Amino acid sequence: TSGEVLIDNQSIQKTNLTSLRKQISIVDQNTTLFDDTVYNNIKYAKANATKEEIYKAAELSMSLDFINNLENKFETLIGENGIKLSGGEKQRLSIARAFLKDSKIILLDEATSSLDSETEGKIQKALNILTANKTTVVIAHRLSTILNSNKIFVIDKGLVVESGVHEELLSKSAIYKNFYNRQI
Repeated sequence: TSGEVLIDNQSIQKTNLTSLRKQISIVDQNTTLFDDTVYNNIKYAKANATKEEIYKAAELSMSLDFINNLENKFETLIGENGIKLSGGEKQRLSIARAFLKDSKIILLDEATSSLDSETEGKIQKALNILTANKTTVVIAHRLSTILNSNKIFVIDKGLVVESGVHEELLSKSAIYKNFYNRQI
């Protein structure tokens, strides 16, 4: 209810909404996909993308392994909301879009929440590449997603109750330590 959000010392209230949205990529737990090809679903992030850019985004997002096993590879129709794909495959296409868009700000909202550990490992690798040298906001319940963050905020009942790096929070935050112990 108070304060302001600044990007490069500029209030987002004074920024053109279209310009702001161009600077942000979102990877969340509910990836929206279209009843179209894998290729077009990746291209959705950047309408004027070249074939090479789309293939590179697929490679960086660790998507090539499953795409190359699809019946028609990049030209495979994935069904409404990607019904023909697993949760991890959908996530990787969402990450491919973020690579293609090449935004300065990445928002990860529970990006690995419903994945098995093998798939999470692949996606975590892709996310590490995606977020290198970018401003990244991570919303997560899985600690593996945030352990290496520069700053972690512990939120309880809608309020920020602690902040710091992982090691600090283990020693000073009972909530964080309890959360950590339950997951480990």
